[in-house]
Amino acid sequence: MKNDQNEKYPIVEMIGITKQFPGVLANDTVDLELFSGEVLALLGENGAGKSTLMNILAGLYRADKGKILIKGEEAEINSPKDAMKYGIGMVHQNFKLVPTMSVAENVVLGLDSENFVLDLQKVSSRIKEISNHYNLKVDPGSIIWQMSVGEQQRVEILKLIYRGAEVLILDEPTAVLTPQESGELNRIVKQMTGEGKSAIFITHKMDEVMEFSDWVRVLQKGKLVSVVRTQDTSPKELSRMMVGRDVLFRVEKKKANPGEVVLELENVKAMNDKGLEALKGISFSLRRGEILGIAGVAGNGQRELTEVITGLHKVTEGRVIIGGKDMTNKSPLEVIKSGVSHIPSDRVAMGIVGDMSVANNLAMKEYRKAPLTQHGILNPGRILEMAKKMISSFMISTPAPYTSVKFLSGGNIQKTILAREIGACSTLLVAAYPARGLDVGATESVRKEMIAERDGGKGVLLVSEDLEELMSVSDRIAVMNEGRIMGIVDSAEADIESLGLMMAGVPMEKGK
Repeated sequence: MKNDQNEKYPIVEMIGITKQFPGVLANDTVDLELFSGEVLALLGENGAGKSTLMNILAGLYRADKGKILIKGEEAEINSPKDAMKYGIGMVHQNFKLVPTMSVAENVVLGLDSENFVLDLQKVSSRIKEISNHYNLKVDPGSIIWQMSVGEQQRVEILKLIYRGAEVLILDEPTAVLTPQESGELNRIVKQMTGEGKSAIFITHKMDEVMEFSDWVRVLQKGKLVSVVRTQDTSPKELSRMMVGRDVLFRVEKKKANPGEVVLELENVKAMNDKGLEALKGISFSLRRGEILGIAGVAGNGQRELTEVITGLHKVTEGRVIIGGKDMTNKSPLEVIKSGVSHIPSDRVAMGIVGDMSVANNLAMKEYRKAPLTQHGILNPGRILEMAKKMISSFMISTPAPYTSVKFLSGGNIQKTILAREIGACSTLLVAAYPARGLDVGATESVRKEMIAERDGGKGVLLVSEDLEELMSVSDRIAVMNEGRIMGIVDSAEADIESLGLMMAGVPMEKGK
């Protein structure tokens, strides 16, 4: 399928790309064209083959069939180093930075062009030039682990520009960014394309597709199914192309019927990993049959909040009460036994064991109990039987239940975590960014699951940076800023402007 731009020659052309993994045809004779100064959005459900296709272009995978042309000439791309020789670089969902090193050290790490004795002053000077040119606001001397996620992403972009990238591949670039950081990324990309550079980005956010891109290519089960100019389409039409049906962007729900208090925090204080106070006297309550949304810019104490509730982080002052019992500083196992489930913000580091099978990951909450265990001995047959039901129910795309979970796409890893945690929940579900990285169809399904858990009499604590999601799914919304609650509002009365002010640190007016 062509972009119908005969007046220009594509700078990147992928022809008939096919890639097979054990049990999965990830890409099936896919074609792609990218033109100078343009942004191409790559859309598709989780597991549709988007990241695989881009990993081939970036040199991380080799295609089984097909060829790549760069400026009309066939290119041999067998490694990221080869890709960079052709001016192609990729910013991955999980950044490839060394946390203990500085920005400057990360930028030049592995470069052959640098002298044996590194001139960091010269490198820093060049980084400042690039940073000033694109208004990236990056300090060459900053240590990576001390930077926000948005700042780290800017380092990844700066690193590629420093190395001469003309084509940037961005995999889910706004999945972990605030709305403000997303807007800043859009500005940077537009400046780069205005100078003749090009970009391909993978996303599931329809508003960003409409705002960022010039063209859209839609993949479905490894095949290219549609090529469309962005200005000629709509979010609704693109969603239909992706999942083969209409998608509701607002989930229907009945009025909440709250019951007894299931979670109560009383003046909770806690430190972060740097030894600074992350929670500064948090107090609120959550009832059964209710969804309480937690809004806030990333890094304002949301992670510490979810972790003190689930036993992963110590409280220095105050109390955490779950189901009427004081669970302050209890172990994660004790919290799990009280009926609490946790969907963590970092799904790879905390949500799964990558080398274990999908089936065993699904069993990680229930393996201590019958019917999965009898007389202290695991029953593999029953684990497999349970896994098959959950894979079907949550539409997890996996070659087989015994496939290592690390081989699944990011979205299907998230579905595995959701299936396990929702299946085991009996009291309280703590869900941090549960729809992050999911396609529109899966996002709709997750939001329905949150509401179903509420309607089933459980309490749901939903942490999200998506204000539209919080307003449509939550019953009440608490806004966090610098470890404090700025205010709690009924979602029916909430608006983006007032929530945004509280996120910026302006407390809710008394009486509202």
